Amino acid sequence: MNESLLNIDVQKYINANLESDLHSLLLKKSPFENVTMLEIVQQIKGKNVARKKFPYLLQENIVFPVQLSLEQSSSDKTALYKADFLHGNSFIDLTTGFGIDAYYLSKNFNDISLVEQNADLLDIVQHNWTVLGRKAEFVNQKLEYFLGNTNKTFDVAYLDPARRDSNKNKVFLLEDLSPNILEIQDQLTTISKKVVIKLSPLIDLKYVVSEVKNLARIDIIAIKNDVKEIVLTVSGEGYSGITCHCINLESEDATFDFNFGDEESVSVTFSEPEKYIYIPNNTILKAGIFNLIAEKFNLKKLHPNTHIYTSTIENKEFPGRVFEMAIIEGKQIKKKDKYNIIAKNYPLKPDEIKKKYGIKDGGNQYLIFTQSKKGKLILKSV
Repeated sequence: MNESLLNIDVQKYINANLESDLHSLLLKKSPFENVTMLEIVQQIKGKNVARKKFPYLLQENIVFPVQLSLEQSSSDKTALYKADFLHGNSFIDLTTGFGIDAYYLSKNFNDISLVEQNADLLDIVQHNWTVLGRKAEFVNQKLEYFLGNTNKTFDVAYLDPARRDSNKNKVFLLEDLSPNILEIQDQLTTISKKVVIKLSPLIDLKYVVSEVKNLARIDIIAIKNDVKEIVLTVSGEGYSGITCHCINLESEDATFDFNFGDEESVSVTFSEPEKYIYIPNNTILKAGIFNLIAEKFNLKKLHPNTHIYTSTIENKEFPGRVFEMAIIEGKQIKKKDKYNIIAKNYPLKPDEIKKKYGIKDGGNQYLIFTQSKKGKLILKSV
């Protein structure tokens, strides 16, 4: 870490240029002898990311790492959610990175260890934690080396594997992550009673269940219907089934809990659209519980490949959007009117629909273009 970044004049310059064009700034010569313009721009980027993802770091003398470390960091919202169900005496983050998760999760523990193989990144985290008044043991080692040489055990071990290969391409299989989860999973449960692993929202859940030993819990975490993380909890003390939790933060949706595998034993009834139309949030879609959600809320499905549901009586507890709608014909759509367009299991995409019918985005009205078992449908909000 370049300690010259903490110089008062450097900090003033960074704060004065938070709204500046960064490309133009990079072309300028740094006004400081020991700080490059590239380092200054990185601090500006870090502060701008912090505004949205972790505002607690918007204070004097906080130092930000390179862009990649910022991108993989959790937001404060998802970190706070995980902190709610993780407690104990001892905690270790085996892939500390920028330390956002560690900062929130460690509040529930007394003995905290942070492992990070990148010495410069760990220096930044240690500096920031000192500024924030937090204490931990900071260990600059590769995770694999640490696992093979520690005698300590922990109540909770946390890791967020790197999801890019040596060519900086994104990877999603457990064996392609760094570290390779499948290679170290037995070691992880020897050092901790509970292992928590953060994964990409794109990973396949059935694949995860088939490969991860002693899996006890899966959390599918979204913010405003954008799935951000899949979080696994592995129990070193054994388990009886896998509980799943669908969470849509910053929404009015209630958490939906179920047991993995329940979907296989549930059937669904199909129907033409009734008075109310239901579209599940993206955590439900990610979970793949298309029949289970219908059974839980006493709904009927429009089509096997259309994940839209219907009922005659409104169920306000449904985790997603609920509309009162009626079937219309295309000729009833007035050109130049404004609608919010939703297309599910329909031949045309929203932009193609807008072009075909000459309609514009916006307003309070919705049009849903979809299919029932009888064929294509257009639904209009009432």
